[in-house]
Amino acid sequence: MVSAKGARGAPPAVRVATDPRRGGRWTSLRAGDREWLWHRDEPRRAGAAPGEAFADAGGLEECLPTVRGVPDHGDAWTRPWTVDGDTASVRCADFALTRRIRTARGRAVADYRLTATPGYRFLWAAHALLDVSPQGRLAIADGVPGRFYPDARSGWEAFAWPSIRTGTPSGGPAAHRGPTRLDRLGPDDGTAFGAVVDTASATVHDGPDSLRFSLDAPGQPVATALWR
Repeated sequence: MVSAKGARGAPPAVRVATDPRRGGRWTSLRAGDREWLWHRDEPRRAGAAPGEAFADAGGLEECLPTVRGVPDHGDAWTRPWTVDGDTASVRCADFALTRRIRTARGRAVADYRLTATPGYRFLWAAHALLDVSPQGRLAIADGVPGRFYPDARSGWEAFAWPSIRTGTPSGGPAAHRGPTRLDRLGPDDGTAFGAVVDTASATVHDGPDSLRFSLDAPGQPVATALWR
């Protein structure tokens, strides 16, 4: 579920647009007058075929059954989806995914159904690139455990939100040289890194606007990942 608040505190109207022909990508997530999804022109995106390297055009991509594994960012983002009423679905070699998006004042709810052989192992991610200012903040409860992944290194280090240590990551040769807190975006400082936090919800604050993400998947492990 995605919920939003505007400058006056009242829930704004939320509108979602998707592109079923190109991987079911969310092309717009608008709350009131604000567009939350970042975009860029990526000429490879329109003709991307299964198994190809990820072509990042922004928006929100449905990544399944992996993100960093093979296929790159999963198998669903390169395939056309079929629309039937208010649902959209995609069929891949090992699974089928159905999605239904509902909007109400102040929120959008996406329901998913995965059909696969019992015991099928997968990772699903709503890979959203957000358009926020350097003043943007990410609110997660203090002390929630997570894993911090410095860019271009295979190792990680355990941390408690929002502070990260500057020691050597597990399995990695070098110390982190970027910010020591993950809850504030700040100006471009030339660093890039990722983290996985053990929480099912997080809220982005940017100026007077807020956007909250939450995931409900009973019986399944869930987390919030960020890439900055």
